[in-house]
Amino acid sequence: MSTSKPPVALELPQETPLSGETEAYFAKCREKLGLVPNVLTAYSFNQDKFDAFTAMYNDLMLADSGLSKLEREMIAVAVSAVNRCFYCLTAHGAAVRQLSGDPELGELMVMNYRVADLSQRQRAMLDFAVKLTERPAEILETDRQALRDAGFSDRDIWDIASVAAFFNMSNRVAAATDMRPNPEYHGMAR
Repeated sequence: MSTSKPPVALELPQETPLSGETEAYFAKCREKLGLVPNVLTAYSFNQDKFDAFTAMYNDLMLADSGLSKLEREMIAVAVSAVNRCFYCLTAHGAAVRQLSGDPELGELMVMNYRVADLSQRQRAMLDFAVKLTERPAEILETDRQALRDAGFSDRDIWDIASVAAFFNMSNRVAAATDMRPNPEYHGMAR
């Protein structure tokens, strides 16, 4: 597989120069991950779009939350499995493998989270995220109560919904642009 293929199937000329902050962000990615994720490269054609995407991602996936980083990555994978998003299944499947220390869990999450050995809390969270992805008009108070019964606060429910919604949006952009994951993700945490 060639690594020189552009991250998306669209020709997007650089509309705005990258800020020094973005260049530093890319350097931090190279240092911590060994790569700049193709999703960041894809959004970098426009500084405002890049800033909006990374601000939302960083808030949802890295900021303080009642959800662990692993749980947020699990939501990303469960939603992306429903949407069959190659980019996010590859990148976030690697994150689940890495954060859990369990390569099998990462693969089960990508294929079918329902067969993974999950806690009641994790299962309730993923069932909600998947229902929100597949049938959002059918979310009822009983669905929110099931999350409360599994130990989630109302703020946690907000975070579950927000992470699921973000990845539904991201999956659609990735599908529309044929966004390809960095090849390095395939071998990570195996």
